[in-house]
Amino acid sequence: MSTVIDEAKALQEQIVRDRRWLHQHPELGFDLDETCAYVRGRLEEMGYEVSSPCQGALLAQVGDPAAGPVFMLRADMDALPVQEITGLEFASTNNNMHACGHDTHTAMLLGAAKILKDHEAELKGCVKLLFQPDEEGVAPVEYCGGDAVLEAGVLESPHVDAVAALHVQALEFDAGAIYTRKGTIFSSIDDIDVRITGCGAHGSTPHQGIDPINIACHIYQGFQNLIAREVDPTQTCVATFGKIESGRAANVIPDSASMLGTLRTQDAGVRQGFKEHAQRMVKSIAEAFGGTATVDFLRGVPNTYNDPALTEELVDYANELFDEPVQELEAPFSGTDDLAIIAENAPTTYFILGTGTLPGHEGCGMHHPNVEFDETVFWKGSALLANSALSYLSRHAE
Repeated sequence: MSTVIDEAKALQEQIVRDRRWLHQHPELGFDLDETCAYVRGRLEEMGYEVSSPCQGALLAQVGDPAAGPVFMLRADMDALPVQEITGLEFASTNNNMHACGHDTHTAMLLGAAKILKDHEAELKGCVKLLFQPDEEGVAPVEYCGGDAVLEAGVLESPHVDAVAALHVQALEFDAGAIYTRKGTIFSSIDDIDVRITGCGAHGSTPHQGIDPINIACHIYQGFQNLIAREVDPTQTCVATFGKIESGRAANVIPDSASMLGTLRTQDAGVRQGFKEHAQRMVKSIAEAFGGTATVDFLRGVPNTYNDPALTEELVDYANELFDEPVQELEAPFSGTDDLAIIAENAPTTYFILGTGTLPGHEGCGMHHPNVEFDETVFWKGSALLANSALSYLSRHAE
């Protein structure tokens, strides 16, 4: 498959051009009008027919599903509400930013799309290309892009047998190095929404009221104690509250309080067990002080799980292609990716492409307003994606 490397390297300048256009036009959530128009146009230039399975998503396919298995490649296209400070000549000017590298993912999948289209006559099956919205979950709805594309049926008609995707990582991840791991690769996330009801009173007579702030403080400590005493210490479980609100005056005990946080785990059993413990704890603490409280877990995304057999297979293809080993991650990332939703429904492998640290961007990782990614390695992402699909179809064709 050395031809795949040669073709990807020949596309490097176009991949960078695509990435820079996308970087300069970041859009949020499902509202990706300019992004979709650009990506659709590029795909149609290559000869693809493009559909939109849901708002902000694009789907294309190459090959014949009747000739063999179906492999899907996925890239996310949405940006973040971050004001960019990189000073790049192609920096965003609309107060949004591709600070998680989704512009690079989209550009590299466009590169893979070109390689696959050029090899269409050789394909022993079909490759679907999914360009997904709202991976970041910033849309003001109770679902994310992964939920939306799954509900829209992207894994069917024709049925998808396996999925692969790629994410860039800066800083300590060496430029051009490829990483992955079997099993969990990204953590789950759930928003934790706690609502507390007490009874208002004058600040000088707390005994005449039920202080919801006091209840909130005990609930906060309770969450940390759940982790310390109810979660296996060998497991990862993080509960962080970034917003606690109550009251309007210094001398008034309010009648309610609210808490908003996030839960991250790397094991489905730990995640479920924590939620069950939390329901009992929140209710009991509030009742102990005479109040009431509820806890809801919202906008949940499960662990992103790399199918062990598929991952081993695709790693073998990558090792052979690049003549260098894919590096194994020792532990999952604490962050979250909604590819997890697709991975629950089809065997999936998520690769990491390192982009290192560029001068002037030291210490600036994912979601930082000064993060930047080494463009010289983008050809490698396109080659990895295209080769994964070509090799899988060749091996699994009847």
